[in-house]
Amino acid sequence: MAAESKYWADGLFSGLRLLVTGGCGGIGRSLVTHCQSLGMKVVVADLPASLERYGDIGSHTLPIDAKNPDSVQRAVVQSADLLGGLDGCVNLVGYMSPAQPLVQTDVAVWDDVMRGNLDSAFYISRSVLPFLKSTLGSSLVHVASGLGAWARPLYGAYGPAKAGLLLMVKELALENAPVVRVNAVAPGAVDTAFLRGGTGRSDETTAPRVDPQSYGQVVPLGRIAEPLDIVHPIIFLLSPASGYITGQTLHINGGTYMP
Repeated sequence: MAAESKYWADGLFSGLRLLVTGGCGGIGRSLVTHCQSLGMKVVVADLPASLERYGDIGSHTLPIDAKNPDSVQRAVVQSADLLGGLDGCVNLVGYMSPAQPLVQTDVAVWDDVMRGNLDSAFYISRSVLPFLKSTLGSSLVHVASGLGAWARPLYGAYGPAKAGLLLMVKELALENAPVVRVNAVAPGAVDTAFLRGGTGRSDETTAPRVDPQSYGQVVPLGRIAEPLDIVHPIIFLLSPASGYITGQTLHINGGTYMP
């Protein structure tokens, strides 16, 4: 039987050992700040360019190329060594394909987006789950997208990649229960650099893919999401409060999509 986690015993987050991959983006920075304020010990793994810009967000940072399985394995092992083990992992790695019809998507673009969104999630899951399985009640949370369940035009390879991730979450949940819970959050549009080319992949100054103000006007809750709207549900999925939840996708979109 796996060892009981300290945060389960205390009923608090204090001492929870968390790896956040892709943690330098807008959602990631907010997540890391809040997790550390709750007493978690956090390692942030991201692209070198992202760490150079935002690497002061966590007490531990590591470079990672999530499209490279050796790089992922190295970062996960180093994270476990730094923290003395792992109780949780949040994967925020991902980026969009260019806005164009799927049949016009170049094969190289398709391959790259699949590697950066679906393959990377597989590499991270494969590397981190052996460490998580040493702690009863541990949690893996993948950040997917509502576009993985709600098809919209001109999102090319991105939607299919996230759809694959949502199914992979269910398979991982079945295969790793009851020790590890595996869930996903699927945000709609969030007002971060992701809409402007992405952290570590752009200068974050291009026009957003959707206009935050006009987008908010068609959302039932009346606004576009902010990072905390996604952070709080992720923290819930890391916590004992979600201890009977696995294999689920929590859609966070202000009511624009209701599966």
